[in-house]
Amino acid sequence: MSGRTAIILVGGEARRAGGQEKYFFSYQGETFIDRLVSTLRSVTDEIVVVAKNPKQCRRFLHIDGVAIIPDERTGIGPIGGLHAGVLQAHGDLIFVAACDMPCINPAVVELLFTLIDDYDAVIPTWNLSMLEPLHAVYRKSALLTYLEDHTSLSLRDMVRSLSPRYVHVDLLRPIDPGLKTFTNINDLESLRRINGGGEEE
Repeated sequence: MSGRTAIILVGGEARRAGGQEKYFFSYQGETFIDRLVSTLRSVTDEIVVVAKNPKQCRRFLHIDGVAIIPDERTGIGPIGGLHAGVLQAHGDLIFVAACDMPCINPAVVELLFTLIDDYDAVIPTWNLSMLEPLHAVYRKSALLTYLEDHTSLSLRDMVRSLSPRYVHVDLLRPIDPGLKTFTNINDLESLRRINGGGEEE
């Protein structure tokens, strides 16, 4: 393994989660953020957590061995947090994840890394219009070039401006038959559902 960074974006406003902080929701006895960090440690060399401001950064000081940085370009959505994370990253290859994905499968992430070849990115896709840009691998140099000078705030536009390798999710089913790796929890009802109807934290 050489030069791999994971960037976890935690700076969302959590409006759809009843104002609660999604990264501290619990699944199988662990918070989302702790699950993500422990999962991604096994397939990357470093982890960068990007929060929306220094105050939010302090919420993650209990996590050892992780870089915790604030967003440098606030109010423009995930692409601003991504830019901050890429500037911090030391790896040549970067896996980007959202903080509301507690079931990310390390074997799937490993496969995405191995598929990069000469591409700028490896993007899981359900169909031509449904991509997973926040569960994808990127080449750092390509991201830096794009993020230094762009007008669109859309991650989809960013992906299309690169030289991406699209990987249909069906190719990942031998590793993750239910494709649980893409589960994202946007509200309290979804949280109760994955926890079998239990109480959320």
